[in-house]
Amino acid sequence: MNDIKNKVVVITGASKGLGATLARGFARSGAKVALCARGKGELEKIEQEIINEDGTVFTLPIDVKIPDHVDNFASATIDKYGRVDAVINNASILGQRVPVSDYQYSTWNNVIDVNINGIFLMTKAFLPALMKQRSGSIINLSSGVGNKGKPRWGAYCVSKFGVEGFSYMLAEEMREYTVRVNIVNPGGLATDMRRAAYPEEDQSRLKKPEDILEVFLYLVSDASKDMTGERINAQEFTVPQVS
Repeated sequence: MNDIKNKVVVITGASKGLGATLARGFARSGAKVALCARGKGELEKIEQEIINEDGTVFTLPIDVKIPDHVDNFASATIDKYGRVDAVINNASILGQRVPVSDYQYSTWNNVIDVNINGIFLMTKAFLPALMKQRSGSIINLSSGVGNKGKPRWGAYCVSKFGVEGFSYMLAEEMREYTVRVNIVNPGGLATDMRRAAYPEEDQSRLKKPEDILEVFLYLVSDASKDMTGERINAQEFTVPQVS
């Protein structure tokens, strides 16, 4: 995707797993990346990797469920780069894999706070810039349990249903501003979160985050400028070839 070069791409939860892969991938494609995550040490490691490869990167350790943290990150990103072209809401937490009857209320609140309120806060913080530009791409991460209820997925399942509802609603609101909003279900990937959800699973059989990078590059590129309000299963999606 040649037009990724110099685009400003915000990635949350960028310190590990899919988020870290996206950070590296977009930077290597010439994008200017703005990264946030709670883990300062891990985030600094990703930052140094990108710098070592002559990439352009800005990082800030924040908690996406804290409004002041998010607003400061958004302001600092716009101050540094002058614009934003894409916001990839990747940050989320798993919570407990237990029946609702055993689910802790404090855990429930925390999962909902990070996985839904965090996306709301991050999106809202960058919307003024996107709306003023009348361009941009918002990509919200869902899950296989984001539109189909499965037992023992608790607040994570509910939160991803919420993410999808928020995304469809926002896509309609943003049409007049030509800001597109899409949902990506990454599918089962070899990540730490997946291992926590399925500790007995053989991850050698799973795809790696790198295997679906092209889907995100496409959704940020101008090639997808007419695509909004869609739910994409990343491992099944064929990226259109641009001649």
